[in-house]
Amino acid sequence: MSQALESVQQASLSTVYWIPIYTLLSGMASVFWSPAGFRRTGPRPAGYINIVTAGVGFVHSLLALTAIWGEPAQEISVNWLTVSDLQLILPLEYSSQTIGAISTITGLNILAQLYAVGYLEMDWGWARFYASISLFEAGMCALALFNSLFFSYVILEILTLGTYLLVGIWFNQSLVVTGARDAFLTKRVGDLILLMAVVALWPLAGTWHYGDLATWADQASVAPLTLTLLGLALMSGPLGKCAQFPLHLWLDEAMEGPLPASILRNAVVVGTGAWVLIKVQPVLALSPVASAAVVWVGATTAVGATLVAIAQIDLKRALSYSVSAYMGLVFIAVGTGHTDTALLLMFTYAVSMALLVMSTGTIIWSNITQDVTQMGGVWARRPISGLAFLVGAAGLVGLPPLGGFWALLRLLTDLWTDHPLLVGVVLLVNALTTLSLARLFGLVFMGQPHAMMARSPEVLWPMVVPMTVLSGVVLHVPMILNQASALPDWAMLEKPFVLLLLWSCLLGGGIGGVLYIGKLTPRPIRLFWPQLQKAFANDLYTAEIYRGTIILAVNQVSRLVNWFDRIFVDGAVNGVGLATLFGGQTLKYNNTGAGQFYLLSIVIGVTLLILALAYPLLS
Repeated sequence: MSQALESVQQASLSTVYWIPIYTLLSGMASVFWSPAGFRRTGPRPAGYINIVTAGVGFVHSLLALTAIWGEPAQEISVNWLTVSDLQLILPLEYSSQTIGAISTITGLNILAQLYAVGYLEMDWGWARFYASISLFEAGMCALALFNSLFFSYVILEILTLGTYLLVGIWFNQSLVVTGARDAFLTKRVGDLILLMAVVALWPLAGTWHYGDLATWADQASVAPLTLTLLGLALMSGPLGKCAQFPLHLWLDEAMEGPLPASILRNAVVVGTGAWVLIKVQPVLALSPVASAAVVWVGATTAVGATLVAIAQIDLKRALSYSVSAYMGLVFIAVGTGHTDTALLLMFTYAVSMALLVMSTGTIIWSNITQDVTQMGGVWARRPISGLAFLVGAAGLVGLPPLGGFWALLRLLTDLWTDHPLLVGVVLLVNALTTLSLARLFGLVFMGQPHAMMARSPEVLWPMVVPMTVLSGVVLHVPMILNQASALPDWAMLEKPFVLLLLWSCLLGGGIGGVLYIGKLTPRPIRLFWPQLQKAFANDLYTAEIYRGTIILAVNQVSRLVNWFDRIFVDGAVNGVGLATLFGGQTLKYNNTGAGQFYLLSIVIGVTLLILALAYPLLS
């Protein structure tokens, strides 16, 4: 029996590249159940087919993970394209990290798709939704397997398209259309600069293979300015994907799309940029300026986004800024060279944030408003959603003994020796995130119910089941990390950092409890400086700064180019046309029918042309 199981595991490992193909084919099959397709059955079969396919991929990834667990990484190369001296090889890496990432993606995708069965119960856009979310899963699984920067860039472009399609599902709503457009264009800014880095890296390193890039980085001899520009360009693509400052506004607008898609987008899709950043970290480390820029962007986004999240009254917006803040911590880990810690942060964050999105989604689904100031008193009617929110919040922040605690503890330990100031940044972000989540819990679940929340029963079972299952996963993350040997030895545990993390959680949670759960302070909460509170509520006026700088500059340059095109380019073309028309109208009056006159005209014209061309020589 054990021998048969082992053979199945090895077969699953050798065919693990089938997993993205499963979901891609099921997504293509969903088109048949569009409104113009099988009208008798309705759109539901599209969802069921994709859920089954995602389940098959999840089981396949678990079998492959057990086969590769504790074993060295394997690599398979497929010759994809050969043109002249350019040979594009498709390298696939089979390792515990890559297949573990696929297991996380497929597992969360199953739960998100099952959640969508209840959330989109009355929606007729099932075919488009499940086709787009399958494209998402296929792209992320392929990104985990590919061991090449070039193909990673191609997959990032596919994921950008997937974001546009998923956010724009409800294309008859103006906010949805603008959100999909802005998300697509904002990501394209970073992707375009990343493409420049991908093209520029080939003549320098002669490879796009991640392993070969790391080897080249150990012995690279390139000008410092070139390495700095290369590192900054490599950072730009992940910067947009991870919603980091200044390319962070797209995530807020993308929340206008279906919430089941936000489960994947806020949990793992935003991490795809960080995954590529981790892979190219040896190249980034060649430039101290580029590494410092990654750290600076991450720290600025982490602190700024948590402050902005506390001032939001829209439930989705408050969570979206917490996403940017946590990705900022991942940027700090990568910029300081601790890629293993960054991977640990991404895993613990993914499951906890997915649970938070699910629990808040149940509130949004059964109520009219997303305004947290119009909510309250839901705990008595929605205990499962409330418990899921608490578990997700505890797993996200540094509250022992859940996963977020171990990830943040490892980050503090790594930063203390060389970057002690960043330890304060991490503790501040942890305290502010705890305060933000305590605020949401107090405003939504505690207190007296408002008129819009008076009738708010628990949601349908397709939404409760995945939320409950994921709560169990978040609670068991420490056991998963222990199996992966990712937990420190108790004897080597840094007690001061444990206390600092615990006190930062207690401080943030205590302030949040006093202000938003207790009844001692009047509502709404007002800061001592109203203008500062208004600035946080308006995202520190980032959109206004965009309009006054980048958008204004682009608009003025566009006007200048338009003027130059009308006056000079169009003027020259129109001038040639008018001259031709005038010449033709003039010559027609000299049309006598005599051939010798036409010959004389040609000779005179050629003579004048030769004299004009020879005038510089004659002078």
